[in-house]
Amino acid sequence: MKKFELLSLPYAANVLEPVISEKTIGFHHGKHLQGYVNNLNTAMEGTPFADMELTEIVKKATGGMLNNAGQILNHNLYFLQFNAPKNDNKPVGQLAETIQSQFGSFEEFQKAFVQAGATLFGSGWVWLSADNEGKLVISQETNAANPVQKGLTPLLTFDVWEHAYYLDYQNRRPDHLNALWQIVDWNVIEGRYQNR
Repeated sequence: MKKFELLSLPYAANVLEPVISEKTIGFHHGKHLQGYVNNLNTAMEGTPFADMELTEIVKKATGGMLNNAGQILNHNLYFLQFNAPKNDNKPVGQLAETIQSQFGSFEEFQKAFVQAGATLFGSGWVWLSADNEGKLVISQETNAANPVQKGLTPLLTFDVWEHAYYLDYQNRRPDHLNALWQIVDWNVIEGRYQNR
């Protein structure tokens, strides 16, 4: 049986401060994500999912299996897309050109993305994904859903579950979403776009 392990962060737990605190990383990565990993490993035993890759499980599973697998996939993409805060942090390469042509400007894209995250009712994720032709799609995904379930390639995500921001921002979800732009590693996002 395949066993999933907690993602190792490619940066120290305090690198994303003040946008995301070391305390939040400790709970969000060390407790929440670890819990999903433990739950999925237990749930997979003796099932047809036991030897599947994570993305395949997310595409095929339902119920608790999907919830845990989806949250692992979502969080892995989320934590790997960040780096230390930078001023005037903007997309690069082909993705930057596509954002410009589809949304008119990076600023207009940011507004649309934050609006989608701020207005998602309850818990979930806001995503920027690409279809097979490279067209960009902003979507709200509730709970543990992921755009791969719709045949899209996920590029960028902001987590709007309260555990992602409540210690740092309390109920100010839009403030949290707007702050995250400082820590997006656009080279990672461009790589995902190129490799779709």
